[in-house]
Amino acid sequence: MRSYSRRDAIKLLSSAAAAGAGADLAVAPALAQAGRPQRFTSRELLDSGHQFFGTVSRGLASVVEEATRRWGQPNAYILGQEAGGAFVAGARFGEGAMYTRNAGDMRLYWQGPSIGFDAGADGARTMMLVYNLPSRNAIYRRFGGIDGSAYFVGGFGFTALTADDIVIAPIRAGVGARLGVNLGYLKFTETSTWNPF
Repeated sequence: MRSYSRRDAIKLLSSAAAAGAGADLAVAPALAQAGRPQRFTSRELLDSGHQFFGTVSRGLASVVEEATRRWGQPNAYILGQEAGGAFVAGARFGEGAMYTRNAGDMRLYWQGPSIGFDAGADGARTMMLVYNLPSRNAIYRRFGGIDGSAYFVGGFGFTALTADDIVIAPIRAGVGARLGVNLGYLKFTETSTWNPF
């Protein structure tokens, strides 16, 4: 019997969401520049998002517009894929790359538990807008929030997670069936792990 790695599981569950999008998550070697990352414009985010999400990106402009209205312009963003499931208690696992304008790009992983009125499973291509990031390594922590998900084939989901003054707004284009509201967090790490805590 073949054992599956976390990467295999995420790819398997999110492959339908990736169909037709063909974005490459290869990350150039990180730049050694220090300091606060500079902000991205809405146009830059939309261009990157349209390339990443491909044919399912029609609702992206309104979601990015709403996030910009609430929090301003992000100074980093993450492109990746994730998979999750729940029946009251659940977990989510993902991997991708974080992009900044002047502080370099880097590969990262995220995982987290959840609990609430939530059931189902989903795979998603995910774009996370990151606001008020003081430095690249400040991403390695837990970000908590309330996640209201209504995933149906080809649907977008939009939530917000916070830690200190940093806000992360995940935008998900998912495939699967997941309905509910849950309380949880995402923890970003440098290496892959199956432990959601």
